[in-house]
Amino acid sequence: MQHQTILVLDFGSQYTQLIARRLRELSVYCEIVPFNTPLDTIRARRPAGVILSGGPMSVSDVGAPRCDAALFDLGLPVLGICYGMQLMTDVLGGAVRPSGHREFGHATIQVAAETPRLFGGTPSSFRVWASHGDDVGIVPEGFRVAATSATAPIVAMEAPTRGLFGLLFHPEVVHTEHGGAILRAFAFDVCGCTGDWTISSFVQEATTRIQHLVGNGRVVCGLSGGVDSTVAALLLHRAIGDRLTCIFVDNGLLRYEEAAQIRRRFAERMQLPLEFVDATDTFLTRLDGVVDPEQKRKIIGGTFIDVFEERSRELGEFDFLGQGTLYPDVIESVSVLGPSAVIKSHHNVGGLPERMRFRLVEPLRELFKDEVRRVGEELGLEREFVVRQPFPGPGLAVRILGAITRERLDLLRLADRIVADEVRRSGWYERLWQSFAVLLPVQSVGVMGDARTYEYTVAIRAVESLDGMTADWARLPHELLAAISSRIVNEVRGINRVVYDISSKPPSTIEWE
Repeated sequence: MQHQTILVLDFGSQYTQLIARRLRELSVYCEIVPFNTPLDTIRARRPAGVILSGGPMSVSDVGAPRCDAALFDLGLPVLGICYGMQLMTDVLGGAVRPSGHREFGHATIQVAAETPRLFGGTPSSFRVWASHGDDVGIVPEGFRVAATSATAPIVAMEAPTRGLFGLLFHPEVVHTEHGGAILRAFAFDVCGCTGDWTISSFVQEATTRIQHLVGNGRVVCGLSGGVDSTVAALLLHRAIGDRLTCIFVDNGLLRYEEAAQIRRRFAERMQLPLEFVDATDTFLTRLDGVVDPEQKRKIIGGTFIDVFEERSRELGEFDFLGQGTLYPDVIESVSVLGPSAVIKSHHNVGGLPERMRFRLVEPLRELFKDEVRRVGEELGLEREFVVRQPFPGPGLAVRILGAITRERLDLLRLADRIVADEVRRSGWYERLWQSFAVLLPVQSVGVMGDARTYEYTVAIRAVESLDGMTADWARLPHELLAAISSRIVNEVRGINRVVYDISSKPPSTIEWE
């Protein structure tokens, strides 16, 4: 089935992913493509509409990104957001000028008296989130002003007979009131979408795609025990059955009793074809004495590939490698404005060594994290597992500052288990993006009973976030923090002090290493 699709041309905005997320929430399928996607490619996709994202540059800057001007003559509905509106204005003969008052943050807009097409579901005045240094001074010929603000004479414009619309604010962010209504109006009223994209339809289509891609081939899948790789493995198993083999590598850096839980969950309960490899000694030997966090990550990544490759070779010939790559991984690994704009190099995107001659099958590469969780529920995963907090690929290695030893791993596992127990008991677990313990290379004096102690310090980290890109430290109740601290110092011999991390991202990262 061919879904109605809205294409988002990415001009480098930090909010581009949010546009796609908001449309998916309306059951409208949406894809993000580079701003310079050829016109023939766009035409061949037959989208229901196109959205031009915001971006960090000015349209007057040398080298500013521009789409093909003929895009506006295709007869497709087009919505320009912030930079997208300025570009639309510039291309179609209007005037863009530096703002007299740069707007970054909340602004109040007034909708034109003759209700504009995108504002039928909004009040006449409401607050929006602005982020721009340029204004539209004169709208292009055939456009009319749809909304104004105290500092910007034109914050929205439209040429409804041509299906062209512009907004100088961001309807996709939660700070904009009625932003969802505006995007709904564009998708449904202007583009004619019916909201035909559902998680159930995705599962059916993904199964068919996998079958067509793999044919009679065999797939090997690296199972980490996390939500992404688990859901990917379940989809693959649904599509090709026993021609899938999952390999789980125990690197010795997992949480308390996690390896045993994974064995029970996947091999016994889910009946996935699972090969279990205990490589604890190999990983810890290679990590012995290593303190630098980047070196730790490289050693862990390289060792995993070595162990995975050796075991897969022992199991015979495989044609495909299954991975739980998500849409943000794909987007963030593609440069929009040149190499300097790449956010990160992701291990699941183009990270295979040349000697591993597998073709990739990535059934989740169209999905965001919250959508993967919904697919998991659709496939019968228990809720406790589906809502599980993210766990870093290098495991507890990035939560132990300094050298990694078996003794320090055991201390951290016990402390981390207490954090998880108490956070769940308090009802905070699903409200948090992540909550965990970090073992610091700091020992301090304490008193237990009548004895003097000189033991380790643990930091507790708990953050709230929508996607992990930014995060704020969680204002956990003092009673919860007290319970965590009391249990750790009383139950974990070797730790006598607990501190709470009140840093946000940015400037800090979520993990400590």
